[in-house]
Amino acid sequence: MKQYGLIGYPLTHSFSKKYFTAKFEREGIKDHEYDLYEIQNLSDFPELLRANPKLCGLNVTVPHKIGVMFYLDWVHPDAKEVDAVNCIRITAESPVAAAFSGEVGIKDHEFRLEGFNTDVYGFEMSLKPLLSAQHTQALVLGTGGASRAVKYVLNKLNIYAKFVSREASADRISYADVTPELLSKYKLIINTTPLGMSPNVDKCPDIPYEALTSEHLLYDLIYNPEETLFLQKGREQGAATKNGYEMLLLQAEKSWEIWNSREIKREEE
Repeated sequence: MKQYGLIGYPLTHSFSKKYFTAKFEREGIKDHEYDLYEIQNLSDFPELLRANPKLCGLNVTVPHKIGVMFYLDWVHPDAKEVDAVNCIRITAESPVAAAFSGEVGIKDHEFRLEGFNTDVYGFEMSLKPLLSAQHTQALVLGTGGASRAVKYVLNKLNIYAKFVSREASADRISYADVTPELLSKYKLIINTTPLGMSPNVDKCPDIPYEALTSEHLLYDLIYNPEETLFLQKGREQGAATKNGYEMLLLQAEKSWEIWNSREIKREEE
């Protein structure tokens, strides 16, 4: 039996469990399970590993994407740059790092924990086919954890990113600063906030939607509902739109690829 799962808190619903359970059934993958491991405190992480010795891989969701890096033997350069891990590969290659020795108390277990950020891959692969020549500057709505992977990908694609938050600061503007004139220059707009997510489907970021045109591309990381009010308002102005569902599928499959790859290029070892 090979075990996989998701750690985070709370885990009231999980795309990952439904997705991988269906994948195992659809593809005839036997002796594989995907479970939810709800841990409020990361200090319980070593005990989780000790209690589930057949774990081969984990997905990580809020609030542990940053803190879990403390426990890892190695972190992929992409995840280091983003400063967040949402996928862990567990292998029986070598004794676990010093973080698990001493008071943590599982140094007798010989396994290796490697961290990745599959949101980077999922976002990049779902965004790139939609880009046109005018998409050289982007407004990123929100400055939370999800915006880190978005920023990294935009930098990689040589797209200048301006961040929008409720309050302006040295590295971001406020929603009040998003004027029709600004939108005439920024033709790519990415929502990384939870505004519009089910059940609060009547919410959307406060921008002048009437200034959008057919040259604009609106991308919403939300996938439930399928069309948020943010995307609906953009579509009504002729803008191209994309929700976060394909990104979710791509990052899930990337996790599966990582867990089952015999060789991972470790550029910093």
